[in-house]
Amino acid sequence: MRLKTKIHLLTTLLMLVMLVATNSGIYFLYDKFAYNTEYKQLQARANELSSTLSQLNEQTNLQQVLRAYMPTNGAVYIYDEQHVIMKVQSTLEMPDVPYISFTMPAIWIDGTVVQIKLKQSVEEVASTLGLLKVILVVVSIVATIPIFLASLALGRLILLPLERLNKTMLKSATTGTYEKIDIPDKGRDELTNINRTFNIMMEKLEQHYQKQQQFVSNASHELKTPITVIESYAKLLLRRGFDNKEVAQESLQAIVNESSRMHEMVLQLLELAKNKEHLDVHFVPLELAPFLNKVATQMQQAYHRGFIVDAEMPNYIYSDEKMLKQLLFILLDNARKYSEREVHIQATDISEYVLITIQDFGVGIPAEHIPHLFERFYRVAEDRNRKTGGSGLGLAIAHELAGQLGITIDVESTIGEGSSFTLRVPKEGQQ
Repeated sequence: MRLKTKIHLLTTLLMLVMLVATNSGIYFLYDKFAYNTEYKQLQARANELSSTLSQLNEQTNLQQVLRAYMPTNGAVYIYDEQHVIMKVQSTLEMPDVPYISFTMPAIWIDGTVVQIKLKQSVEEVASTLGLLKVILVVVSIVATIPIFLASLALGRLILLPLERLNKTMLKSATTGTYEKIDIPDKGRDELTNINRTFNIMMEKLEQHYQKQQQFVSNASHELKTPITVIESYAKLLLRRGFDNKEVAQESLQAIVNESSRMHEMVLQLLELAKNKEHLDVHFVPLELAPFLNKVATQMQQAYHRGFIVDAEMPNYIYSDEKMLKQLLFILLDNARKYSEREVHIQATDISEYVLITIQDFGVGIPAEHIPHLFERFYRVAEDRNRKTGGSGLGLAIAHELAGQLGITIDVESTIGEGSSFTLRVPKEGQQ
């Protein structure tokens, strides 16, 4: 059964059940109220008659008194334990006419106790109830039409946006494009929000697809170059390497260099893919001075360069020690590649953050390149990266690590004077 049919049937059935329940309640309430009213009136009349009888004597015309208290289309009976003493009625009783009656004791004119019974026809009440029943049934039948039409409108209102969404998804799946739905600007309901979310999702998918294509293209290009170099020198080695020692030495050295560069690039690609996943980040308090001094010492021992840490700095930060160390290694390695002088590491406490600045004194970065520094495989200058062995992936990995730690990276640079990368580290970390 289609969803549209289910909505029509369920909404119509629900409204009919509510309508029938409401009309039934009206009918039964009116039934009870009408009969109770008649019964109370009959009871009051009986009480008045009983009070009057207690004050009469034998000279009173009893028939006339009883007729004065006789109900309309009813009768009055006076009887003792054995037989009816007196009876007054307006018409003959009909077997198919409904009656109500009320009985109570009273003092007769001779001082004995008798029973008074008042009987009244409720044919008009029954007739009114019958008419009310017919009216309620007709109203229920007539109300079915607008209820059904309203369910059709409701089904269309709910399903039309979903049908458009389904058609758009089918078109996207068929054509391989990222189709979007036209949405009215003033729409604020839940279905419009679903369509907006769908459009946002399609935009994200399209962006990720384009980035993936670019990444694959760049990775293929970057890996193609060292492979081509290795293949060329291997062929040269086969042709002339066994006879010429210098050619063999040059070929083997080139193969080693390109293999090392390709190995580093593959490792960075794997690291970048791992960083895209959500990692378990463990925030702990880190004593900043010993932490930065340890990082600087390790870099100095590895590259025999000067990495200077400022003496005065904040006491503690909250971060993941392993990931923050990896992030600093990437930025410090990048700084030493493009600077012949020492690299400075400075920490500053401002409000809710600690700023860790890595300053080099190299050639600097042109302003137009700064917004693209953290893109994969982006290079400021091709020849410079070839010279330093860079692959264009280090800063992309640093950006991913910073995102996991809730850290933002600001870059400032002056041509001929150097560059600074500033980490804005939250004091309390991320919860």
